[in-house]
Amino acid sequence: MITTIRYDINLIQEEARELVRKGTVSRNQPIYTLCQFIPVREWVYVERELELNGYLLRDRIIDLLGREDWSED
Repeated sequence: MITTIRYDINLIQEEARELVRKGTVSRNQPIYTLCQFIPVREWVYVERELELNGYLLRDRIIDLLGREDWSED
């Protein structure tokens, strides 16, 4: 039985937020940087979802994140 994960835009955005929060990727890096953290066989689904939502792989991760809420220190 082959199982594939359904990547929707919200899941992709949350994964990107977590990677930025950890400092693993920068907000200014291109979205295609995320492919390092997604299994190769699943990247095609992520890429399709990004395209359906108007994102290009060369766009910056910050464009994908949208509005971020900041807590006061």
